[in-house]
Amino acid sequence: MTIRTVRLGTARAPDEGLRIGTVRRPPRGVPKTEFARQDWYDVWYPNLAPSADTMQLGQAAQASGSDRDWAAFRRKYRSEMAESDASRSLDLLAALSHGTSFSVGCYCENEARCHRSLLRELLAERGAALG
Repeated sequence: MTIRTVRLGTARAPDEGLRIGTVRRPPRGVPKTEFARQDWYDVWYPNLAPSADTMQLGQAAQASGSDRDWAAFRRKYRSEMAESDASRSLDLLAALSHGTSFSVGCYCENEARCHRSLLRELLAERGAALG
C-alpha cells in the first residue's frame, strides 16, 4: 500500500487507488460528474493546496525558474502545512498509506516545482508508505 504523487488529468496507473485532488480550484470547463472519469480526481481536498497568496509565489517560482523564488514558496507552503488542520490531514494520510493505496495530485507539469513534491516530503517525514 502506498501514496503516489500524480499530475491530475493524466492516465491512472494500475493500482493507483483513490485519486485526491490537492488543488485550490476544480478543473475549468469540466462538469463535476466527469472529474473521476476524465482522470482528474475522485475526491477534491483543497485543504492541502497552497493558499491563494502562496500559490502566486509558486507560480512565480515556476515562471522564473529561480531557486530563490522556489525557496520562498517552499518555506511559505511548509508553514501552512504546519498549521493544525493541515498537519492532522497529513498525519491521517500517512497513517492510511499503510493500509490502502491512493494518490495525491496537482495540475502542474513539473513535479519538481510543484507543491506535490513538498507534499511527498511532508508525508515521508510522517512515515508514509510512498510509491
